[in-house]
Amino acid sequence: MSDVLAVTEHRRGELRDESFEVITAGRELADDAGGDLHLAVISGNVDEFADDLNRQGVDAIHTVEYGEEFNHDVYVQAVCALYDDLTPTFLLMPNSVNGLDYAPAVANHLDLPLVTDAVGFEYNDTLVVTREMYGSKVETSVEVDGDRFAVTTRGAEWPEAEGVSEAEVSAFDFEPDESAIRSSVTGFEEVGGGDVDISEAEFLVSIGRGIEEEENLPLIEDLVEATGATLSSSRPIVDNGWLPKNRQVGQSGKQVTPKVYLAIGISGAVQHVAGMKGADTIIAINTDPNAPIFDIADYGIVGDLFDVVPELTEQFES
Repeated sequence: MSDVLAVTEHRRGELRDESFEVITAGRELADDAGGDLHLAVISGNVDEFADDLNRQGVDAIHTVEYGEEFNHDVYVQAVCALYDDLTPTFLLMPNSVNGLDYAPAVANHLDLPLVTDAVGFEYNDTLVVTREMYGSKVETSVEVDGDRFAVTTRGAEWPEAEGVSEAEVSAFDFEPDESAIRSSVTGFEEVGGGDVDISEAEFLVSIGRGIEEEENLPLIEDLVEATGATLSSSRPIVDNGWLPKNRQVGQSGKQVTPKVYLAIGISGAVQHVAGMKGADTIIAINTDPNAPIFDIADYGIVGDLFDVVPELTEQFES
């Protein structure tokens, strides 16, 4: 029996989407291996988080009550202690800023092979992890040599777990080595223009180099206001200084999973698509019928955005 231990993530009192996605990934792997899925909930309001995470597919939840926010030294000790207690075959962690902070240290301490940024995997006596390289232009399969494995999973690659489970929730008896806790969170500072977190938006209107000039932004902003959407962009818009960094979608920006993603004047480069392909519904407006964005779009409009956007705005305003 090969069990899976998946570590969840929260920030500033709220569970991150990655926590619900890693449940789906963990259940998939546990089914392949014929094992149980265990979740680790570390720090913060662990009891409330455990209730929210008790989703379909979870077999057991282990809470570690220590501090309020992520702390590298605490997570390394807690994850290692849980792993030693449960002895799972697989250890899953989010491929996030926090996950990539502690995952290498945990893998080193436990002497586990670590594969990062997984977009898929399968197990049949041997673990094969799917990864993407060269800006997601090449998909590779990595066969991992070992009996136990550590993997970080890329966000927005697995759907969020749904449904309700009755998994047992237990407090893990954890006594950290206080002398090894050498850091603490003293506060948070948002990236410039951090008034909006596009990763939390349900409707994104995203713009690319097709808007041509910064002076054309008000045309898009009118549509954003009429629809109640949130404005985001591809990298060229941010590189030009037309929008702040926190509005950028893509590999070098943020990964988003809105209900609706409206791409205006975006060609659909792989780096951008990697950040938004998890949207429920993708709508694209582009003059080029062969633009790659149409390959993943659910609905497409081949036309000049300077004609289409005003029409859309008028329709929503009326």
